[in-house]
Amino acid sequence: MTKRNFKQGLMASALTVMTLGMAWTAAHAQDAAPSDTEAADQSTVVVVYATRDKAINAQMKAINTISVLSKDDLDHTAVHNVAEALGTLPGVNVMNTGNSFFGGIDGASRGEGMFVSLRGMNSEYNVNMINGVTVAQGMPYSRGVQLSLLPPSGLQTIVLNLTSTADMDGDAIGGTVDFRTPTAFNFSDKTHASVTLSGRLESRARDYDDSGLGGGIAGEYAIKFGQNEQFGFYGSLFYDERAYANSELAGIMAAQNDGGWDYLVTDVNGKSYAGIDKEANMVQTGLNVGVSNGSTKRWGGNLSFDWNVDDTLSLYARASYARADTEQNSTLSQFASASKSHKQVGTTDRYALSVDQISTRVWYETNPEVATLSTFTLGGEKRAGAWTLSPSVFMSYGNNDRPDHIEASARINQSDNYNHGVNRPLGGLSIGYDNNGFPIPLYTTDIYNDLNNSDTALLARRSGQLTESFSNQTKGGFKLDARYDADGGALQYIKTGFKFTESLRRVTNRDWTNAHFANSLGHGGETWASLGIADGEYSSVFPGVYNWAVPKVNESVLLNYFNKFKTDASFDTCGGDYANNYNCNTQKGNEAVTAAYVMADYSFGSLEVLPGARYEHSQIHNTYWVQGKGQFDSNTTTYDKVLPSVFLNYRPAGNAVYRASIWTSYTRPPFTQLGGGAQTSTSEDGTTTITKGNPDLKAIDAVNYDLAAEWTTSAGGHAQISAYYKALSNYIFDNGSNYLNGTEAVEGKVYTTMPQNGGDGHVTGLEAQIRQKFTTLPGWMSGFGLSGNATRQWTIVDLGSDLGSGQKKPMQNAPEWLANASIFYEKYGMSLDLNYGYKGAYLANYAVIGGVDVWVKPTRRVDLHAGYKVNDHVKIDLSVANLLKDYSYWAHVGKRSFAINDIVDTGRTTLLTVKYDY
Repeated sequence: MTKRNFKQGLMASALTVMTLGMAWTAAHAQDAAPSDTEAADQSTVVVVYATRDKAINAQMKAINTISVLSKDDLDHTAVHNVAEALGTLPGVNVMNTGNSFFGGIDGASRGEGMFVSLRGMNSEYNVNMINGVTVAQGMPYSRGVQLSLLPPSGLQTIVLNLTSTADMDGDAIGGTVDFRTPTAFNFSDKTHASVTLSGRLESRARDYDDSGLGGGIAGEYAIKFGQNEQFGFYGSLFYDERAYANSELAGIMAAQNDGGWDYLVTDVNGKSYAGIDKEANMVQTGLNVGVSNGSTKRWGGNLSFDWNVDDTLSLYARASYARADTEQNSTLSQFASASKSHKQVGTTDRYALSVDQISTRVWYETNPEVATLSTFTLGGEKRAGAWTLSPSVFMSYGNNDRPDHIEASARINQSDNYNHGVNRPLGGLSIGYDNNGFPIPLYTTDIYNDLNNSDTALLARRSGQLTESFSNQTKGGFKLDARYDADGGALQYIKTGFKFTESLRRVTNRDWTNAHFANSLGHGGETWASLGIADGEYSSVFPGVYNWAVPKVNESVLLNYFNKFKTDASFDTCGGDYANNYNCNTQKGNEAVTAAYVMADYSFGSLEVLPGARYEHSQIHNTYWVQGKGQFDSNTTTYDKVLPSVFLNYRPAGNAVYRASIWTSYTRPPFTQLGGGAQTSTSEDGTTTITKGNPDLKAIDAVNYDLAAEWTTSAGGHAQISAYYKALSNYIFDNGSNYLNGTEAVEGKVYTTMPQNGGDGHVTGLEAQIRQKFTTLPGWMSGFGLSGNATRQWTIVDLGSDLGSGQKKPMQNAPEWLANASIFYEKYGMSLDLNYGYKGAYLANYAVIGGVDVWVKPTRRVDLHAGYKVNDHVKIDLSVANLLKDYSYWAHVGKRSFAINDIVDTGRTTLLTVKYDY
């Protein structure tokens, strides 16, 4: 810890001591201490909830608005990971892609949920915790956390805090997600052990004649020991593997990278013809279509040790570790519009599109990822009279690395020192559309034969372009919470504390581009087949839609060629200078956050009032490479935030609670947006783009208003309704490594962009959820039940730049509608769940093609789960995700237009598990 940060910690400690003195003075007249039972109920140690009934009870008793997923809930889903499990809660949108190196369709084609937005706020506006530890954020360009890393096994409870009290981290505008693992004291028996075996099958892989098989093993062991069973140990391990092969249509990629779009009708200047809706005038002129196959292997575990020293003192240690190694290989047929023109229509001022030539290509890329996330905490709780002290130290580490991403292609028009290929002639429109909205290439026989025989018909281009990317964060610190419980009067307790967290962050990216194959070999005419790069084929590139073949690529052969022909000149991250290439995309950051808070709980009959305030001081120091100087430089950004809040809870009866709250929060910009020239890219035509950080960026601030009501019934019913409003200022949206909401300077072929804050925005939402078990029905029918939730939200934000043209737009990744419904049956050891999820359309990225936004279509998903408890030891579960094989992702350019599309078909996933408890 640096001297500066240590001084900040001491200042926070001094502030806490003064606050403790104020609390003591305020409550000095109330000398009596609570009973041991009362003190035990007031423990601040993280609590887990195994059953739905306990989860509902926890929601009712909470001082803030929360949603809880119990272990029972997790067992009754058919999901790949905890991100998808969170999607069953109200107000949660699960995204299966982001804006990092697996953004767009690359991420979506993996076929599982990755990130979540809460109440309209994107993933970087949330705090994610494991056992109360704020986890490291390993993503290279964002404060978001890739939740697909975590499986649904090994967790006992997920608590979603939709509002934040003063004792919680202040940088959570959306909410705080706390993943909780078991301890030995969560089990009634002295010892507990279980082993779970699973097997899985993915239907889309079977459509490609791949295996699609996977499976896993998980185990846990818990024991209480000691003379009075004062010690508890819990440990769990898991390993699982999935093999996938999914279909992808990458129309937006073709439009961005290869000019695969245009206007049907233009004016003489090539602009969209006035009087025709711009979105309706856009059309796809080329496309990429192919298969993304690979595997993900996840493993990790959780450890917990507890020591109840006596009735007043308890100590604990918690640790978690998760790792995911993903192999992703995408092979895409490319139908590229190489030459386009607009021909005058008669003597009018209209010009109609003509695609004159097509370049037939095949392109291969790998998208490997190694991701880890670990946490450790050591703490305790001491009760002394009316005081409860809860100190802890913690650490977390996370990384998201892409160690060896490689790309290669072959094309009909390959031109180099030895090859002189030419494009295929066409003329007229190049794309039509079928009844389902899929773009259909209007090819000639020659074009079809090129695509169908791309391993032999197309000329090999380069011996590869390889990129390595590494991103990690180490986060650690300590905190102390202190609570004074009053006895009598309106004041129930005063709670205060401080927390110091320091994070170290490093991001780096380097690139090598080899020369053309022919130039390295000294002769032309080579194809992927002749070079041995092609190794078999998929007979249908997108079964059921596009039925020409696509080659399978032998990655090891391609890597061997790359390494064989790699030279010093291949190293070209951002130009020709070695030092620049090595350092230009490297950035290091140090962030120290010092926080202190005070809050109180007053009771006036049935009314509970909790005022509070939190202060957070953040200091971020960035180190980055400056190409013009040829050296590293640095800058520092500081934020000071005072975050007041007040929470009201009215409990007229034991089965009802009504809540109202006003609370403030904020989110600090990502490191890469604050640092200097952190990202540089050079296109094939020599254009260099420098994305330059802005240390003067403001934090995004929010004032949050929440209302909620919650009820339970003696007949197994539970209902909740809530309303929320978030007033935002200084908005920044997520766009990965690019700063589209920034100012831009142009000098020759060098473009420099710098991020800027946007303007104001707001989120307004309504939520409702209900669950009813029909226990009053006779006999076997009493096992039936219904549950469901729905969210309606409205978002608007001023992007504050030319991007928005002064217009306000919906917020990113915030559907207007979200809904879940379930019919379930629980009786005679059986459990059946038919789950339906709906996610409305939402805006994913701003101004991507022709200044038009990218939207994602509404998605529907039906899941099925069936379980049977054979006896006290054996339980069998079968789950089927996406039972009806709905498309998992469909993005399109324009809210109303479906001309330029990205589509992913991941099929159905079946999972069978057998669990043995003893």
